[in-house]
Amino acid sequence: MSLSIGIVGLPNVGKSTLFNALTKKAVAAENFPFCTIDPSVGVVAVPDVRLDRLSEMSNSEKKIPAIVEFVDIAGLVKGASEGEGLGNQFLANIREVDAIAQVVRVFEDEDVMHVHGAVDPVHDIDIINLELILADTQTVTKRIGSIEKEVRAGDKDAFILKEALEKILIQLEEGKLAHGTHLYEKEIEQVRGLHLLTMKPFMYVLNKKNAGFNIHEHEGDRWDALKSFLEDSGAFWVEVDAGVEDELKEFEGDECMEFRRDLGVIESGVDELIKTGYALLGLISFFTTGEKETRAWTIKKGSSAPVAAGAIHTDFQNKFIRAETIMWDELVPLGSWSATKSAGKVRTEGKEYIVQDGDVMEFLHS
Repeated sequence: MSLSIGIVGLPNVGKSTLFNALTKKAVAAENFPFCTIDPSVGVVAVPDVRLDRLSEMSNSEKKIPAIVEFVDIAGLVKGASEGEGLGNQFLANIREVDAIAQVVRVFEDEDVMHVHGAVDPVHDIDIINLELILADTQTVTKRIGSIEKEVRAGDKDAFILKEALEKILIQLEEGKLAHGTHLYEKEIEQVRGLHLLTMKPFMYVLNKKNAGFNIHEHEGDRWDALKSFLEDSGAFWVEVDAGVEDELKEFEGDECMEFRRDLGVIESGVDELIKTGYALLGLISFFTTGEKETRAWTIKKGSSAPVAAGAIHTDFQNKFIRAETIMWDELVPLGSWSATKSAGKVRTEGKEYIVQDGDVMEFLHS
């Protein structure tokens, strides 16, 4: 399973710099031969210490991480919903992704012009969100108008869709993102086919600058407003120094850590972005491990054991009998799968079992 996150932002906020830093995390092509090859798509590995520990335990020949696709989407300008700039391209590209990571500049730098003349994060967020809201308003209004004939004909699905769209339109006309609309499951199913931009999960990436004036590191009205917005929206958000991460992308291991210490940026903002993006998509990982390979498999949170088995092979799901499982941090101290079974620590689970993030599993099928 590979879901994609679109990186969006105004010009000169660090969007492309961030994408360049992300592409350093790209996975080896031989592990994922069917991934789309496109310069604007980065298929990146999800950093996961659990995978590392399990691979070390099993002395695996290969270690295959979970992945997430990040898509570098054309820059947006005010008026994009009316086709200004690359607006049409922007909206078409963002419609195809599963979630949105909006890059927001929080640093001041006289050498890096801000498209609106001053750094104001909430104002920047409002511009992008408004363009998405306006585009969705057009889509929803048009669909409500075209569905009347089906409603009058007694089509139940059309009736459900119309009611859902009318709820969403109220939300949009209030200047709010559609994903805040209260919808029933059947309404969500009907709306899904419209691929509304503001129904997608959002996260905000606060792009700071090392040794610069970063709004969120100083008390002031702009930070107070941004903090209130993030808290009120309940959105995922991370801090990243895209410039530093881009500079460090060629270094690894101890050398990279030495440079990080010198710069005072110990934690990788890119790693945090990738992990947060994975969670934003509602994804979790379970693991298989052995001498040949240790692998992180991606499933939606709340998936059953047969669905997890299907991530490995469809036959495993169709012919599922049972799963043997243990949490990774219970397995590693015991040193091997066989030792864990001998100690009676492995659980046997059936079709109703909901897989937990971090489960290590083996499946029995007919």
